[in-house]
Amino acid sequence: MTTQDQDRELLEQIRLLFNDRIPFNKVLGAVIDSLDYDHPKVRFEMRPELVGNFVRGNLHGGVISSVIDVTGGLAAFLGVQKRLSDEPLASKLERFGALGTIDLRVDYLRPGFGQWFEATGYVLRTGNKVAVTRIELHNDEDSLIAVGTGAYVVG
Repeated sequence: MTTQDQDRELLEQIRLLFNDRIPFNKVLGAVIDSLDYDHPKVRFEMRPELVGNFVRGNLHGGVISSVIDVTGGLAAFLGVQKRLSDEPLASKLERFGALGTIDLRVDYLRPGFGQWFEATGYVLRTGNKVAVTRIELHNDEDSLIAVGTGAYVVG
């Protein structure tokens, strides 16, 4: 198997883990839109179950922070994978079990109105034990709804 084939298989396994094996991602309706190592994207549709203010009908702040957190974790995990090019696939995927949030800061910039939303993660630093990420959440009109910074245990 070529390195490119191994990389493709790794990304497909990550997509399956994220989309199909994590129950909370299903509750949110969060799915991977792009698995770019440098800036993965997670997308979800607005649904009545995600409304926080029933009068205004905007997205709940907890949904916003949760999607920012899972996108930051995904970015951190992909950041680690870039550094592990020589490890076998099973060993790379095993690290998923060690992933955990250490700290998360979310800045809510405007109410979450939209038909759908997309969070993009950026790795700021990946160390042996900790990765730090930056996350932006935009709506379907490309308005910046919230930003976050997360620190994650990665090893």
